[in-house]
Amino acid sequence: MFHLKWKYLDGDGDFRSEEVKRLRDEADIIVTNPPFSMFREFLAWILEADKKFLIIGNVNCITYKEVFPLIKDNKVWLGTGMGRWISGFAVPDDYELYGTEARINEDGKRIISTNNGLWLTNLEHGRRHEPMMLMTMRDNLRYSKRKQVRELGYQHYDNYDAIDVPFTECIPDDYKGVMGVPITFLDKYCPEQFEIIGMAKRGAGDPALRTKIYTKEEYTNYSDLNAGPVIIKNGIPKNTYPRILIKHKI
Repeated sequence: MFHLKWKYLDGDGDFRSEEVKRLRDEADIIVTNPPFSMFREFLAWILEADKKFLIIGNVNCITYKEVFPLIKDNKVWLGTGMGRWISGFAVPDDYELYGTEARINEDGKRIISTNNGLWLTNLEHGRRHEPMMLMTMRDNLRYSKRKQVRELGYQHYDNYDAIDVPFTECIPDDYKGVMGVPITFLDKYCPEQFEIIGMAKRGAGDPALRTKIYTKEEYTNYSDLNAGPVIIKNGIPKNTYPRILIKHKI
């Protein structure tokens, strides 16, 4: 048994303060749960010092224009665990526990787990180099547990040269072209198996990847349509969720 000794800061602990910057510069690895509202600024603060890190963020941080290019260029990636796989957060005694993952641990701490968290890191780990086991397109269309894929198949976007893959496990292993996959795909992403082409989303997306731009002469909601990938349903264009555009390497 050993006891940790604390030397408290002179200031309020703001990561932008000079004393915390000095601690950052002395550190080998930074592990923390930064305020989600300041996630972009905090990540830039770490990268400025060229430090190894492991930080918790909201799942949607994947789509930030300050984050996605780093993922695409293999400079940062996801750690092991997304959503409720993250062990949980300690909350005050008066915080209401709800959900199947809420609990009181062996030390009497009240713990909740959320479904919208992830680890972002530049620390290597073996799980990210494990290729996914996938079925062929034909077998997915026949045997997938996802009714949407069995009934609708793989639809082609109207404004990107790619097919829509609405579920990560339904990525066909024999399709050679570009595929749009959910952002949660990154929890399974193996850089030796897939190449990330870009993002289909307003802000973090690459406009050069679009094959069509909608105008108000065509559709009154043209601005919304230009926000991301579009699928034509019954003659009407509909936005899908943001998609990461990928293709097979092997």
